[in-house]
Amino acid sequence: MPVVRSSNHNPPFWLPNGHLQTIYPALFRTINSVDYQRERIVTPDHDFLDLDWSLAVNKQDFEGKNNLVILSHGLEGNSTRQYILGMVRFLNAEGYDCLAWNFRSCSGEMNKTSRFYHSGATEDLDLVIRYALEKGYSNIDLVGFSLGGNLTLKYLGEENIKIDPRIKKAVVFSVPMDLKACSLEIVKPQNRIYQSRFLNTLKPKVDQKAVYFPGDINSSDFKFVNTLYDFDDIFTAPLHGFQNADHYYEMCSAKFFVKNITIPTLIVNAANDPIVPENSLPVELIDTFPNVLLEISAFGGHCGFRPSGLFQTNYWSELRALEFLGSQMLL
Repeated sequence: MPVVRSSNHNPPFWLPNGHLQTIYPALFRTINSVDYQRERIVTPDHDFLDLDWSLAVNKQDFEGKNNLVILSHGLEGNSTRQYILGMVRFLNAEGYDCLAWNFRSCSGEMNKTSRFYHSGATEDLDLVIRYALEKGYSNIDLVGFSLGGNLTLKYLGEENIKIDPRIKKAVVFSVPMDLKACSLEIVKPQNRIYQSRFLNTLKPKVDQKAVYFPGDINSSDFKFVNTLYDFDDIFTAPLHGFQNADHYYEMCSAKFFVKNITIPTLIVNAANDPIVPENSLPVELIDTFPNVLLEISAFGGHCGFRPSGLFQTNYWSELRALEFLGSQMLL
């Protein structure tokens, strides 16, 4: 589909650039009205995934709707990140049940195997989707943010024509579709604040894993980690069966899978995203794909998209997701 350059998102004047549009929501947005019910499922390798359910508000007002949205968070995120909670609250009010799942090691309790999660671990997303389908939903949509967006696109491309017909649409935001390009972007001096934040939460996980899996993980190797690329090269790649970071990026970047997507899918990225450079997006390729629409907003930062109104509670990304999921048009 033709690439759309959106201009209907206008950030507040006091958030004039992509860094502020990224950082402000992450630090200052609070959502207290989502009441999750947690459920744990067991994976085929005897690990676990924690699923957080939030059901539609006043569901009797949406008679006949049997809709579920499955949400996938970003790197070192979880179901309580503001961009997840905001989307869940908004979609619940519009009649959608929501399932926000937590990647391995991200739910507040360390997972049981030596592996973590990664940008291409679609086997876990597939397990969550198959479990949700057993609940009897007739319509399931997927929403992903950042790493979770890449994971969602890769899953849809892998499923191709064999995707379950009850999976209707997908919307993803701030997606690092070229993992290597984004890994190299985040090492730039102006972006090191994000890299430091990620590494500061990953190090304790490595230390904890090394205690239980000393044959697989050596926590002292973390002294060689100065960048996310280093982390992926030293830990992510070998723990998950890849030769090195470059092999991991090549095998898991969504840009190699979107051509096979067969359901209506909206990708939204901001041109001023400090983590995902616009030139890393496969614009010319997506322009030829019938089921995928890439929308590039001039503003929004990374998983930001705060509205301009001081007292607006719903973010532009939430409104855009509902507009797409609720539309009767395919794209």
